Amino acid sequence: MKRFLTILTSALSLLACTQKEYNSWNTPYQGDESFSHDMIVLGEQLDDPYSVRNMTKALQNIAPSARATIEPTDFYVRFLPKDDAQLQTLLSMGLELTDHPLDYRIVRDGDWYHDPMLPDESITWQYAVVPVDFEFPSGVRYERIDECFLAENSPATKSDGIDWDAVEREAFRITGNADLYTGGTKAGESACPKGRITISDPALDDEPIGVKGVKICCNSFVKFAVSYTDDEGYFKMGLKFSSNVRYWLVFQNINGFKQGYNRIIIPASVSTLGRHPADGCEVLVDTYSERKLFTRCVVNNAGFDYCAACNESGKSIPLPPKDLRIWDIPVLDVNLAVMMHQGTILETYEPLSSVLGEYIPLAKLVQPDIYLGLHDTNGYSEIYERAMLAFAKAGIFSQVGKKWWTTLVEYSCMSLISSALASPYGSRDDDNSGYCEVAQMYAHYCQTVMFRRRYPDSNEVFGTSSWFSPQILMYLDERGLGLEKLAPVFTADVVDRQGLQNKLLSYYPSFKSIINEAFARYGE
Repeated sequence: MKRFLTILTSALSLLACTQKEYNSWNTPYQGDESFSHDMIVLGEQLDDPYSVRNMTKALQNIAPSARATIEPTDFYVRFLPKDDAQLQTLLSMGLELTDHPLDYRIVRDGDWYHDPMLPDESITWQYAVVPVDFEFPSGVRYERIDECFLAENSPATKSDGIDWDAVEREAFRITGNADLYTGGTKAGESACPKGRITISDPALDDEPIGVKGVKICCNSFVKFAVSYTDDEGYFKMGLKFSSNVRYWLVFQNINGFKQGYNRIIIPASVSTLGRHPADGCEVLVDTYSERKLFTRCVVNNAGFDYCAACNESGKSIPLPPKDLRIWDIPVLDVNLAVMMHQGTILETYEPLSSVLGEYIPLAKLVQPDIYLGLHDTNGYSEIYERAMLAFAKAGIFSQVGKKWWTTLVEYSCMSLISSALASPYGSRDDDNSGYCEVAQMYAHYCQTVMFRRRYPDSNEVFGTSSWFSPQILMYLDERGLGLEKLAPVFTADVVDRQGLQNKLLSYYPSFKSIINEAFARYGE
């Protein structure tokens, strides 16, 4: 089993790495930097205008008689976490981390960076800006790169009468970065970046819809701001900028789930949006956009919609686990919810867990929860359909737990082996097929219901071509037992079709005849 899982995850990782790239890109401003989804290519190191040294010189030039003394407000630092636990420690402290330095010219923009001096399999340096009173966590290696002065972080600047925008502009000039400052806003004044990220779904909507709850970041050197889009795709940063700003999307949703795949070690994929004025940016994503960006945005919206439905149901529809990790793999057909980042197999399969021992946290770091196969999907609705199935599986995992799911994963893996990677479903005659039947019956039923909520004209019932029967649940749904009533039934004590029928009868005795009729109609 251990050997198979190693081969399987390695093969899927290779598939993710060898996917074809699409080169079209339709953002309105790219500046002088070229764009790709490969590793960021850095040029020369730049002189940071926000360093205490440079801001002091700029203040002396602008207001030589000023009595203000510039003291550091922040430190520009980098961390080198040794494993996922240390990385999560940093994130839990509210740090916004980037995998590339903030004070280098970017020759070719991209979605990720790995320090060439570090092994490929290790976590790369993580760069951040922290307040001067920040308490560095013990045990995590770090280096303090520079002392910085950000006027908005200094209480004294609110009443000292100094034009700090002019000081900042002078700091850019004396450090040779005036080209990055010019044209920062339409009015030439500082502004909080705002805008909207939208995506087109012409099969349903005449107008673009928002990319919902996705994280958007921007920076100019060590001046760094973060926001999340709302359910209409609008965002606004809480920090003012005067220079042109680099923007990027981090596919970490406000609901907690993250998408890959950039590199194995990166928890959440990044899609760079290039440099735009400090006023903000408006980005429309459609089928002519770069493929990765489009699919990530659709999967993001599917997950947001699923979580919204769970919350609206009073959580009778189960939410996915926090920190759900999804890898979007466009050359793969199957949808595998291995839930390994949550600890399935790694913690619950004893022969493997005993061998890994103290390395389990590192193994969890480099494994996803879901391999989302997106082969031969093009439009919004096709990707949305596949993604909704994945979130339905993640939701039911939250109810049945790791041990139950381990049995299902073992079954799916052996089915993939016997079918030459064609299908993870096996057949009803296989050992433990009941786990597969119960999980797939629910997941495809939930997928159907969620899909119809977005596309109410759809008559599709997903999963009916396989040997399990989501039609049973659709039959009950149409007669009064909707998703909010059916979802709570799927817990760890239900391991086969008969167990499901018995539990439904115990939960809803007034529906006895309808339940029995549904199971009889779609018999084995």
